[in-house]
Parts: sequence; structure tokens; C-alpha cells
Amino acid sequence: MSRTPSHPTHWLSATSVLAAALAATACSKPPAEAPTAAAPQAAAPAAASDHAFDAAINAADFAEHVKILASDEFGGRAPGSAGEEKTVQYLEAQFKRLGLKPGNGDSYFQTVPMVETTADETTSLKLDVKGQARELKFGSDMVVGTRTGKSEVKVDASDLVFVGYGVNAPEQNWNDYAGVDVKGKTVVMFVNDPGFHGQDAKLFEGKRMTYYGRWTYKFEEAARQGAAAALIIHDSEGASYGWDVVKNSWSGAQFDLPAKDDPEPRLPVQGWITGDAARKLLADLGQDLDALYKAAGKPGFKAIPLQAKASIDLKSQISEKSSRNVIARLDGAKRPDEAIVYMAHWDHLGDHADKGGHEGHGADASAAAAADTIYNGAIDNATGVAGILEIAEAFTKQTPPPDRSLLFVAVTLEESGLLGSKYYVAHPTVPLNKTVAVINLDAMPVIGKARDMTVIGYGSSELEDILKTVAGAQGRTLHAEATPEDGFYFRSDHFNFAKAGVPALYAKGGDDLIDGGTAAGQKANTDYRDHRYHKPADQFDPGWKMDGVVQDLDALYAVGKTLAGNEQWPNWYEGNAFRAAHDKLMQPAGK
Repeated sequence: MSRTPSHPTHWLSATSVLAAALAATACSKPPAEAPTAAAPQAAAPAAASDHAFDAAINAADFAEHVKILASDEFGGRAPGSAGEEKTVQYLEAQFKRLGLKPGNGDSYFQTVPMVETTADETTSLKLDVKGQARELKFGSDMVVGTRTGKSEVKVDASDLVFVGYGVNAPEQNWNDYAGVDVKGKTVVMFVNDPGFHGQDAKLFEGKRMTYYGRWTYKFEEAARQGAAAALIIHDSEGASYGWDVVKNSWSGAQFDLPAKDDPEPRLPVQGWITGDAARKLLADLGQDLDALYKAAGKPGFKAIPLQAKASIDLKSQISEKSSRNVIARLDGAKRPDEAIVYMAHWDHLGDHADKGGHEGHGADASAAAAADTIYNGAIDNATGVAGILEIAEAFTKQTPPPDRSLLFVAVTLEESGLLGSKYYVAHPTVPLNKTVAVINLDAMPVIGKARDMTVIGYGSSELEDILKTVAGAQGRTLHAEATPEDGFYFRSDHFNFAKAGVPALYAKGGDDLIDGGTAAGQKANTDYRDHRYHKPADQFDPGWKMDGVVQDLDALYAVGKTLAGNEQWPNWYEGNAFRAAHDKLMQPAGK
């Protein structure tokens, strides 16, 4: 899976999930011995802080962590870079400062093996359209990559087939691949769920995106069908982000788990094409893009073979590397074998200077040299990492100490498809059937206090009952995300735990702001999405309103404090797709 647009548009997130997504992954693997980290790379020491941290969760401490992690010195925190070394050193130093134990045996690190693939961006996609040659350029017309780990992958004269939304959902009585053999062919499809563009509430879950709507699923299904390549037609509404996000996310080094650590089927070539490129291509083939949106969103849609062939010679630089999850532990006083996990991803998109950010001539050269090429990832997700550090400090000072253990996990490779958390779930340092709950912090809002909290995937688990009580004491209410069609539930690391059955909570401040109401909150969300998400402008700003995020961290700490001080084992609500996985996970051995 290539680097992903993981949780864009705002501080909110989404949604429901379907049982079919659990078929291969509903239950965790037996606990495996987790590897310790390899020898650290040579790098300058992590930035030290002379800030005097306080025991209580507060804005000054939170800001200090974000400011350091999102600094240019950390280079955008790309996995495998010098920025990773600075990041994991900083996290280890902070965990040691707090007196937390290593969370992976005698190490704070869990090595995550990865394959780094960097596609040659001079690559073009050559098309034979009714005997006429066409060419799509990397970046401006399309982006492609490979998950094979091979330095050269060729697709030669592969027939194009339009497969609607690329969904095979038996429980929905829907199969876009019915009656067509796509082995060795190139499938072209829409993003999101059937019915989305036609706003048909009767199809799938209506406005709410299911896992079938995620681009990750679509590539997985195309691989299961035997396709040689797959291309998703981009549209901003369906994807919930613009082409610039796709281009930025798929450019440069892409990371994946080695095939032996991730046995899911893989396509030789996968990628996206712009809506404009797709519209022109289809028009040349006598097809109308708008008409296809309507046709593909109706039950009984049949795949359409296109009178075109695709060829590509994709050369990539391949290297096997590793990255690291950082794990710390606070032992429980009475039931140390049971743990609550707080999690955030530390990685971001790195420095894109090597992608031409400093190229140019004359006046253009001066402008290019001044261009900011570092994707600092302040909101995404230095805020989440700062949040678990603040919560960890609160637990270390708590009196009486927690009965259950607390695990603080800063995972890598979230931007590459939730790979760090995926690896952890396969190699947990606390068995999953002893993991009481997971609380995920990702892209925390810094827009001021709100009257509400947004629960991504609202209505999922009994963890919400605890949060409802906590939020109520703060004078706040809970609600679902504003844009369930965006499918944010599937874009952050809690999802891997959820698929394994572990109850997971992903919540953050809402958008009904004390200062300005929902209009101000929505304006701030839109501004972040349009101007900072996955862009160099996602930088620390001392002008942030951090009283709201402190309130959010207090609430999330209180949820864990409640669980760590009692014997409750929360479950998913009845009817939730993950409940069966949890029930199976918690069965006594041998049953």
C-alpha cells in the first residue's frame, strides 16, 4: 500500500464498517515474539528541551512537544530518514523522563520491517485508444506505484475494463466483477461506494462510506480478481481530498510491509488518474463520464470492456529497510497483565526537496530555492504524539496509581497505509485478549474549546458510554462526524485493532466552538483541509487556541483512568461488525 491520504479534511472523522471487511482479519494472530530494534542509524541527537514540564495536562507542555516534533530539524519525520532517528530518540527520552518502562521487553522500540519503493516519476502510462496513441504523464495526469518489491514491472498491451466502483460485496448482492474476467487486464473504477455520486440512500449505507468505498479495498479486490493493474478515477468529493493530496502522497518514497509480513494479494501496478484525464479518455472511447457515474451506481451494473490497451514500464528504486514503533509501559498496581493502549502515529511525509523543490532557472530558481519543501506534520500528527505524552505524564503522577497497565504506543508508517499499527497488531507486546481498549489520538484540533466532542464511528462501542459521562461533566455532548461519506474511520491506526476485535475509541473536539459556534469550527476545518493538510504549511503555530485540545486530552485521559481503575471489559455494541471478532478473541483457550 502506498503512502496514503489518511485522515484529511478536518479535525473530525468517520464512521461505520462492514462485516465483509473482517473476513480475513477479524481475529488477531497468536501473540508473537516482537523483535527489538536494529542498531540505530547514525544521526544527530534528538532535540533536547529545557522546558519545565508540569504533572498536569496543559497547553504549554503540549505546545513544547509539538513545536519540537514539527520543527524543520526533524525534517517531516519520514520513516527511514534522519528525521525518524531524531523522533524516536526524542520519544524514548521523554518516556524515560516520565519513568516509564520499555514496552517491548527491554527495549522501547519495535522494529517494523519495510520495503521502500520510489517510482521513476518520468514514467508515463501509454494507451492505445482505438489504434491511436495516448500518453498520461506522472503527476499531472496520473500517479502509479507497485507493491511487488520489484525494481521493474511491465504491463504490456493490457485491455482496459471499467468496473464501476470495483466492489464485490455478496451481503449487499453487489458484484462489479460479475460476468467479466479481468485476469491480466487493467481495471478502471470510481472511488467511494456505489450510490455515492447519485446520493442513493438505499445503496450500502447511504451517505456513510463503508470499507468498500476506500481505495485500499479497491486495490485489494482487483488483486484478488487477478488484474494486472488498477486505476481509480479521482474526484474530490468522492475521495474527500483534491488531486494535490493524491499527488503529494504518492510521490517519492513509498513504504510497505514485506510480503511475508502481509500476505494479502498485491497488484503489479496500482494508482490514480485525474478526473480530467479520465473524462477525455472515455470520451475518445465513446463513453461519457457523467453517464457512467449514473450507471455504476445502479443495481445490476455490468462491467464495460473498453476499446483501449494500457502499457507501462515502471522502474522503481527498491530497498529493504526498517522503521520503529516506540512503546512505553506503566505497570498496573493490581492487574499488570491487562492494559489500556494510548496510540498516535509519529510519522509524516518528510522533505520533498529531492523532488525538484529547488530546481529552476533565473527568477524561477530564486522562487524555487525559497520554497518550503518540508512537510512538518504539526497537526498531522505531532499533536497526537504530544497528546499521548501529556496523558502518560498524568498517569505517572496519578494517586492512587492505576490498577491496570497503560501502554503508550507511537506507531510508524501510518501515512503509508497504517502499517506500523498493522505490524503491532500482528506482534502485540500485550496479548490482544489482555488489551482492554485502544484510544487513538490523530490530528487533534487546536481551534479552541467546543461544546461537543466528535466520535469517529459514533455508535460503535461501550467506550462511548464512559466518554459520554466524562464529556457531560465538562458540559459537552457527543455526536457523529459531520461527513460520514469521507470514511475517516478507516484512515487511522485504531482500525487495525478494531478489525482484530479490540474495542477502539477515536474521538476529538467538535466544531461547535464556544467562540464562534459551528460556523467558526467549520471554517477552521475547511481552512486546514484546503491549505495545510499534507502540505508544507502544516506547521506549528504559537497562535493556536490550545485550551480546547487540553480539554480533549483531559477527557481521553479520564476514559483510560476509569478503565484502569475497574474490572470492566468493554465490548462493541450489539450489531457492530467488530463484535464477533471481539467475542472470539475473548473466548477461553481451546474453545
